[in-house]
Amino acid sequence: MRDPGLEQPVLVTGGTGFLGRRLVERLLAQGRRVAVLSRTRPADLEARGVRWIGAAIEDAAAVQAACAGCGTVFHVAARVGVWGPRDAFFRANVLGTRAVIAGCRAGGVPRLVHTSSPSVVYNGRALSGVDESAPLTTECPSAYPLTKAQAERDVLAANGADLRTVALRPHLIWGPDDPHLVPRLLARARAGRLWIVGDGTNRVDLVHVENAVDAHLAAERALLGPASPAAGRAYFITNGEPVVLWDWINALLSALGEAPVRRRISHPLARRAGALAELVWRGFGLAGEPPMTRFVADELAKDHWFSIAAARRDLGYAPRVTMAEGTAQLVAALRGAAAANDRAHGS
Repeated sequence: MRDPGLEQPVLVTGGTGFLGRRLVERLLAQGRRVAVLSRTRPADLEARGVRWIGAAIEDAAAVQAACAGCGTVFHVAARVGVWGPRDAFFRANVLGTRAVIAGCRAGGVPRLVHTSSPSVVYNGRALSGVDESAPLTTECPSAYPLTKAQAERDVLAANGADLRTVALRPHLIWGPDDPHLVPRLLARARAGRLWIVGDGTNRVDLVHVENAVDAHLAAERALLGPASPAAGRAYFITNGEPVVLWDWINALLSALGEAPVRRRISHPLARRAGALAELVWRGFGLAGEPPMTRFVADELAKDHWFSIAAARRDLGYAPRVTMAEGTAQLVAALRGAAAANDRAHGS
């Protein structure tokens, strides 16, 4: 029998994105009543009974109406990226999160699960096995970590007797149908624009999308009790299997029949190139993203892996899909998509 606390409707902001959609599908599979707030209308999800609210996340009135009557709000929506106007990141990530908090309070929502990011602890140095005691960033060359850090502060500060909150920090979400991480890597590699930054030995954590969904559902369950140790806390969420980044990328490229990345650039040189590119893009108001930024140089050259001991302890989180299993699934999906594309074009 399902816990009575899970009988009320659920709202997923950003429910048409990669993680948000997988979360919605899992909730539907559990027989839950689900609403989605997003800009893009999900006709297929509506056909399955999902209620859609079409609005920007910073639209406070729309968010408040969407939250009314919900038992849990999963706040997944965010502006992501390494480049762009700070105001745009602030509106979506900070003002949007504040609108969600206000909507939860006005609607009497008892639980808020917020999707944060490990980049909130960016400090320009290697992050090797760090835990949640690491301080939130206050200085970063990218607006994304800064605004996500502020959003997380607001969510955790909102925790109380009437609204229990938790923040999850999934790192580099990937898997079949990923529209961001892997396609970006493949496009850059195929265009000859992917370089090994640094000595190529840095280790990073990733998290398979199904594991990330597991963590969100585990966090919701953890908030059901009035004395939950998870309430008001943040948790790193990863596969718990750090990989040597460039070895993993080259193994993936090899499995897909692509040439491995061989060209190298030192981290200091990549950072100087990123600083110059940022100046040019800002100075001339160029569209798109610079080929390198200081933040990207840091991310590609340094360790970024985290302890998930707290998530295991407080949420009962245990990664189900291993890196090896997930990579095999991803390769099969990409090969299948490529074969289907070839057939469609008569190749």
